[in-house]
Amino acid sequence: MSTRTPHITGTYVFDTADNRRGWALNRLCGSLKDADNRVRFSADEGAYCEAYGLTAEQREAVLGRDWTRMLELGGSIFYVFKLAVLDQKSMQYLGGVFTGMTTEEFAQALEAGGRSFG
Repeated sequence: MSTRTPHITGTYVFDTADNRRGWALNRLCGSLKDADNRVRFSADEGAYCEAYGLTAEQREAVLGRDWTRMLELGGSIFYVFKLAVLDQKSMQYLGGVFTGMTTEEFAQALEAGGRSFG
């Protein structure tokens, strides 16, 4: 059981430790809005992850495009989505999540070569 005390601001509760946990991951994903950074990332994803100081678990999730795991490791959906736009199959899958695809459509998307989605 955690002994941390969350911070309360208005109607929002923030657990500072949890917010900091995904900082490097969110920073990496956010950097991908810049075209030059997207080229650098695509050239050597592993080195790019290392340069941003990702944990081993975060690095594995990024390289495997495991979206669920990225979110569990503190990634923000807003920032993780920036990484997804680099991969067409992943983008289509995540787009389906937000548009309410059926189970059959999800299965077809995965069979069509989508990466790991948790």
